[in-house]
Amino acid sequence: MANRIWYFKSSNSSRASRNVKLSGKRSIDLGLSGCFLRGMRKSRWFHVSGLVPGLFLLASLSGMDRARAIPDAPALAATNTPGHKSPDFVAGKIDSSLQLVPPSDPRFRYEGRIDNADPAGPVILWQGSRVAIDFEGSQLALRFDCLEGQSFFDVGVDGTKCILAIRDGNDQRFVFQPVLGRGRHRLTLFKRSEASAGTVRFRGIDLAAGARAWLPAPPVYKLTMEFIGDSITVGACDEDGDADQWDNRQTHNNALSYGPLTAAAFSADYRNIAVSGMGVVTGWVDVRAGQIWDRLYPKASSSPADLNAWKPDVLFVNLGENDDSYSRARGKAFPETFADAYVSLVHAIRKAYPSARIILLRGGMYGGSQSAALRDAWQTAVARLEAADPAINHFVFTHWTRNHPRVADHRAMADELIAWLRAQDFMRNHSSNH
Repeated sequence: MANRIWYFKSSNSSRASRNVKLSGKRSIDLGLSGCFLRGMRKSRWFHVSGLVPGLFLLASLSGMDRARAIPDAPALAATNTPGHKSPDFVAGKIDSSLQLVPPSDPRFRYEGRIDNADPAGPVILWQGSRVAIDFEGSQLALRFDCLEGQSFFDVGVDGTKCILAIRDGNDQRFVFQPVLGRGRHRLTLFKRSEASAGTVRFRGIDLAAGARAWLPAPPVYKLTMEFIGDSITVGACDEDGDADQWDNRQTHNNALSYGPLTAAAFSADYRNIAVSGMGVVTGWVDVRAGQIWDRLYPKASSSPADLNAWKPDVLFVNLGENDDSYSRARGKAFPETFADAYVSLVHAIRKAYPSARIILLRGGMYGGSQSAALRDAWQTAVARLEAADPAINHFVFTHWTRNHPRVADHRAMADELIAWLRAQDFMRNHSSNH
């Protein structure tokens, strides 16, 4: 593979065929809506999608197409905006003439709970974490290292989006050459896959020799929002087909889950601290919410995060689904200690964020909507918390699904929550952008 370079060209049509040129010798018609790029290492893929507006430069996907012409290509979704030509990509070694902009460079803008202990390789952890930089020139390469698990990013260059799949472990280098003219361009990275599925070190970017870079203008945020929860809040399986699947986290897109959709409606800076399978007392994974909500990594053994570095104005807690589903699956009663543990968790959150408005959420899947045991325990906890703290409120989603919510379900949930928030007195100081 060291001498193989694959050139991918796409046309304006959303269902147009894609021509793949292998080392200049032959072309293959892929016939799919999108294009895939395999790099020099096994299982390294780019997936191009279309333009989607959004506060965080989100990438949207619709439908499920399989790359038939390339062996072992995963089944992935894609969209292509009519009239828009996707960029050309080249996979190969980074040109030695390019100049490295290391991740410690102050011209990078980082947003999210990120491990910055090593400035030469910050670990991009939690879903919804973002990196941005402005630059000039037509050449651009991304560097990553020390992958654990699998990590997926929405990558945007001047509004053109693709999905970057990082599957190998060390020294990952992704070269792409979009058709860029003179002037200033913007690179954005949005981590769409969850922290518990994988983390990776960002090692900076490479630009053309002599090309300049700038710190992007700061986003105009009106407030800050944090969402603590489980797989519903992660956005797990939201781009899957009829059945939930967990092998390929590319279709678990946090960018289109109810949290960032709600945050975008209020021009809010956004953080997401959620772990699939996690409960308050019990669940499908070993960690409990009280063990990780204030940690740097989604591990009970992790060092604490610096909670003074960023504080939410409004904080949402959506937990309990796994306490219910795991207990039912094991033929056990709903945990008797749920209400007490839930109250203790919220008290700890309040101690860390004394000025935040805390919103206690329930629903989105079967347990939160239909389980009487979860409902009763949750209502008991909520009543205790609201009686003692006037800055705590609750909201119950009416929309729910038996499988994990898909993108349309998250949109419905976000619409419910947005409408409720707009009617609350405590939100009057935070005018929305709609």
